[in-house]
Amino acid sequence: MSSDLVWLLTRNNNSFLVKRNGIQLSREPGNLLNLNSRKFSGLAAKKTVDVAAAPKGVTVTLRKTKAGNKPVATANATTYTKGTRASAKSVRNLLAHYRPDLEKAALARVARLNESAKPAKVQKPKKVRGVRARV
Repeated sequence: MSSDLVWLLTRNNNSFLVKRNGIQLSREPGNLLNLNSRKFSGLAAKKTVDVAAAPKGVTVTLRKTKAGNKPVATANATTYTKGTRASAKSVRNLLAHYRPDLEKAALARVARLNESAKPAKVQKPKKVRGVRARV
């Protein structure tokens, strides 16, 4: 089935659609910005990019276009465990020929996931001096 026909059938009604406060969002896998639009759709597009958190680093999943009727064989996942810059460079090189229009959104998601994976800084309590300060 063509991707245009799939988009026409699923744009108004699908299980991932979230309609709130006058905007339409989508929770589908492969949708980098979670917007309900043809460009970012993970259901309708033949080539999709999904960036998700991994235990160490980020996982980038690309959909193969010619996998036939084998849904398990359609996904090609790669995990990047380096820092933010090295991961971003690898993702940029990966998407340069696959989907260059999604490069900016994928890099933004890689940076946010790497930033959120860092442990929070623990601040030491301030030393208190004097009798009245301890109360």
